[in-house]
Amino acid sequence: MKLSIIIPVYNEERTVAEIINRVKKVGFPANISREVIVVNDASIDKTDKILKKIDGIKIYTHETNQGKGAAVMTGLKYSEGDVVVIQDADLEYNPEDIIHLIAPILDNKGEVVYGSRLKNYPLRLSGKRKTPLITHYLGNKLLSFITSFLYGNYLSDMETGHKAFKKSVIAGMEIHSKRFDFEPEFTAKILKTGHRILEIPVKVKPRGYDEGKKITWKDGFYALWTLIKYRFVD
Repeated sequence: MKLSIIIPVYNEERTVAEIINRVKKVGFPANISREVIVVNDASIDKTDKILKKIDGIKIYTHETNQGKGAAVMTGLKYSEGDVVVIQDADLEYNPEDIIHLIAPILDNKGEVVYGSRLKNYPLRLSGKRKTPLITHYLGNKLLSFITSFLYGNYLSDMETGHKAFKKSVIAGMEIHSKRFDFEPEFTAKILKTGHRILEIPVKVKPRGYDEGKKITWKDGFYALWTLIKYRFVD
């Protein structure tokens, strides 16, 4: 079996080399081959120079910045794997969790698996373990609840950036969203085709805007509209 790991990248000069190195170090069973596909979404920092020095990856570059969704779709276009994993280029998600993400697929227990940051993560308003980015936490919870209500598949973290799925699941699927609204459109269309989404808990190290975080509260409104829209249209 072949695994395609797609890494969309935009201005990640501080983390891209390390995340690729960690992805390449993940130990998979001998019967799994892999390809690492990096899509540079017209970065304007040193990302391009860094990528050109890294061996063992496939690089595709957008001439103009189009958004995360567009970068993922470019990666899918050129992927050759039977199973696909989406891995963000920052260090929030641990590449070691890829093994756990694909395990239910390899065991024929499911075809789509999300790594949930919120499945076993309570809201803490104070103390040393205070929940970071509380507004993001609450926004994700709300969007996940609306997804569960509209599509009948309980999800604790619809907006997760860690996803694994059989490539056959998306055969013929059209994704129109180019930016962060990719997540809700992808989820909506997976569920509308009758596939169930499994979740496994993953640990993350949230980063702040000073560290390069890009998603904002405006994206939450786009996500809400996308969930509602694709419940009723293609």
